[in-house]
Amino acid sequence: MDNPFATAEVRKAIREFQPDVALLGPFAYHLSPGVVFALDGVPTVLSIMDYKVVCPLGSKLLPDGKICRVPAGLVCWRGGCVTLPHWLRDQARYARIRRGVARVGVVLVPSVAVRDELARHGIASRVLPLPIAAATSSPVRRRAATPVFLYSGRLVPEKGLPGLIRAFAHVRARVPDAHLRLVGDGGMRADLERLVVSLGLQGAVVFRGRLPFSRVEQELVDAWALVAPSLWAEPFGMVAPEAIVRQVPVIATRTGGFADTVIDGVTGLLVPNGDESALADAMMAVAERRRFSEPTLPADAVAELVQRHDGSRYAARLRDVFTEILAPPRQSGAADT
Repeated sequence: MDNPFATAEVRKAIREFQPDVALLGPFAYHLSPGVVFALDGVPTVLSIMDYKVVCPLGSKLLPDGKICRVPAGLVCWRGGCVTLPHWLRDQARYARIRRGVARVGVVLVPSVAVRDELARHGIASRVLPLPIAAATSSPVRRRAATPVFLYSGRLVPEKGLPGLIRAFAHVRARVPDAHLRLVGDGGMRADLERLVVSLGLQGAVVFRGRLPFSRVEQELVDAWALVAPSLWAEPFGMVAPEAIVRQVPVIATRTGGFADTVIDGVTGLLVPNGDESALADAMMAVAERRRFSEPTLPADAVAELVQRHDGSRYAARLRDVFTEILAPPRQSGAADT
């Protein structure tokens, strides 16, 4: 339940640094619920980046690929998400997590989707837009002569990649010179490669593997659209704003963090999670130039996104949160000014 070594290290750091405030990352994965209690007496801001504090899988995704809409409980075992021993082990751990989260001063999340999901579990939080890497002056965008779709991310079940490949097969049937590039790696790669062969898409679907960000930028240069077909409600989806600020429209799923950064019909197209037909239709609209026929996106929409996710603005907002939780509590009955 608790990692005593992690807790001891946090207590040691507090003694050595004597911080005025602590910014705690996603402890539910890699640290221990005990670290929250070790911060007792230190005003704490907790940054939550996904659903792990309210879901044993961290994804709120059911075994059938549908989004879970109910709070964690017996349904986690009965629904097949975890085994009975796993569920029993988690009971004490999650009770400890809930008490720990309740002790922090402010909870920050990256999107409305995460905020709303935590609220369903009784956890109040605030959205703090994450900083994104600004577009560089080079490489210069030069859209390919024929349709190129790009996926960038992990090759894991919650990303919806089999559905993407099947949707692309429909596009390829009508637009024979269309191509799909998959950037990233993960446990599903072999299965996806077999699916490509079974659909006769060899040569049309290319696996680039894991690339440094500079190379990902190069891949975006000629892409007609970035496709993010996630089944789960992405907590944020960094790839979407990174593509948009580089003038690449984004086809993404509607439920989740993509809705915070993709303006449907303006900087991209949003489709229902898990709907392969809608995904194929959106890709077809781009491939046939019925949508996003111009090589650039509306300047005002891109500028607003850049401003909202500017790194200096993020730092300033975070400082404001620190200042807030460090401020002495108002005296009861004090008059407002």
